[in-house]
Amino acid sequence: MTNRQKQHGYGSWRSPITAELVARQSIRFGDLLVDGKVLYWVESRPAEKGRSVIVQHTPDGRTCDVIHTPFSARSRVHEYGGGAFTVSKGVIYFVNFDDQRIYTKDVAGAIHPVTSEDGNRYADLVVDEMRNRIICIQEAHGETAKEPVNSIISIDITGTANPQVLVSGNDFYSSPRVSPNGKLLAWLTWNHPNMPWDGTELWIAEVDAAGALANPRKVAGGFSESIFQPEWSPDNVLHFVSDKNGWWNIYRYSGGAAEILVKMEAEFAMPQWVFGLSTYGLIGRDRVACTFNRKGIWQLAMIDVKTRKLQLVDTSYNDITHLRTANDWIVFYGGSPTEGLSVIRHNASTGEARVIRFSEESSVDPGYISIPESIEFDTTDGMKAHGFLYRPKNKDYTESGNERPPLIVITHGGPTSCSYASLDLKIQFWTSRGFAVLDVNYGGSTGFGRPYRERLKGKWGIVDVDDCVNGVRYLMKKNLVDGERVIIRGGSAGGYTTLAALTYRNLFKAGASYYGVSDLAALARETHKFESRYLDSLVGPYPEAKKIYRERSPINYTEHLSAPIIFFQGLDDKVVPPNQAEKMVKALRERRIPVAYMAFQGEQHGFRKAENLKRCLEAELYFYSRVFGFRLREDIA
Repeated sequence: MTNRQKQHGYGSWRSPITAELVARQSIRFGDLLVDGKVLYWVESRPAEKGRSVIVQHTPDGRTCDVIHTPFSARSRVHEYGGGAFTVSKGVIYFVNFDDQRIYTKDVAGAIHPVTSEDGNRYADLVVDEMRNRIICIQEAHGETAKEPVNSIISIDITGTANPQVLVSGNDFYSSPRVSPNGKLLAWLTWNHPNMPWDGTELWIAEVDAAGALANPRKVAGGFSESIFQPEWSPDNVLHFVSDKNGWWNIYRYSGGAAEILVKMEAEFAMPQWVFGLSTYGLIGRDRVACTFNRKGIWQLAMIDVKTRKLQLVDTSYNDITHLRTANDWIVFYGGSPTEGLSVIRHNASTGEARVIRFSEESSVDPGYISIPESIEFDTTDGMKAHGFLYRPKNKDYTESGNERPPLIVITHGGPTSCSYASLDLKIQFWTSRGFAVLDVNYGGSTGFGRPYRERLKGKWGIVDVDDCVNGVRYLMKKNLVDGERVIIRGGSAGGYTTLAALTYRNLFKAGASYYGVSDLAALARETHKFESRYLDSLVGPYPEAKKIYRERSPINYTEHLSAPIIFFQGLDDKVVPPNQAEKMVKALRERRIPVAYMAFQGEQHGFRKAENLKRCLEAELYFYSRVFGFRLREDIA
């Protein structure tokens, strides 16, 4: 122990990674695009109450915001949005959050609306330059319709003509992409009860001079094959990602047949929770720049289309997303265990890399940063599960005697999602105070192949909970954590896993649910269109499987609860309505179990305002200090 280091109990360490710092620096990056030599991306800024700002970076090195208050570039299609803007020859087209209308900002800087105030929503915007129109997804919200109607439409960029429906009839559409010669349109579509990672179809159609579609035909995909990111090469060859061999690999459609570029046990895609995702891009006719995921670790690579050889590109980043290409440049968001996501530009020929926009998280002293360790552990049915272990780390403190640190288990959302190993100050907030953290990639997570993803089918609330429990037991067996101070926390679907673990297991001593599901039947009846049949595969069709819904819903078994829980809820949440949390809180209060409930006006599914993010972290820390009786060394309201 150095002269500077102190010895205090785990959980009570003072840390410079304050809740305010986490909240102010928790910028979310959105869509990333290239227009010629100019980069554009979206930043969702908690300090501006979650406003989504389009940022521009020009070749001379200047970076500036290109839309200002009150505009916010964020779509509400599927409630999760994405694909909220596009750029063509310096003209920006974007969906404004408040009214969901499409606006354009011309090269002179003037902003004016393109669509009318009809209550419809738009996403996945692309410009058909040959016909001076925008092609996009429309989600029409009629007063009499049972659910919103989704379609692919075209909109005259001047806004003077009525939108034209190009493709309709199915439940969902995404990824409309016009070929470089303007003669073909590709798109994805799927129907209930599928989610896009279950099964989608890839279609193409010919586009005539007037913009009408002819001879539509399916070229890939199906009910049990997931297609991701159709993309045209400069010579009009269609590329896409398919998981028909059990892994999301890249294919090209040539000569009327799909052929795989490189067969690998790796994922070149991610679940399409939002529009506009991209994991690869074409460089000329014969090279593909791409990123792929193995067990939560992303790598950058190049594929030679002629030789079908993949070559890794050496970078310091293990979290790579929204990859785009332009000439020899690859641009993407890149993060590492010591750096938060930043905007990166990489030259495919020279290997030169440059950070265009540093993450503010990267300014934290590395003496307070815990580096994740990838772990694999035994779980039920002879399977393996995965996660990232973060040990307590604070350069000002040393471990205290034989004490073992309290453990926080994080359950990611989705549940079809994945936890990655790049710097996340929300995790470092805990580890720098003396908590160990286990971020679990339970069965159902992506990055491990389709069979691993399908472990959760029909077993949500069982497989995920088992994997979290077995991860804790693995760490306890290695004597790395205090088994009497184990916390579980999660948001959305991770909130459901949290509540299920607290209800149906007795391992966890406290929990935190952020807009988590407590009543599966209510979720099946009340949630929005995109996820309204999601539970068919995770639990069973409703109401036919009503008994299973009841058995798996924590709200029906509050008598099994004995651990304190804190709940956080947005009052404008349309994905998991507030009554899900409020029913649970009422039941716990009636049983006189310690419980706290914090509701936030103006917040939806996932908090965006800095003051609310700060309040949540501080309240959660204070809650644990009361539950486990450790002294806080900082002032918290």
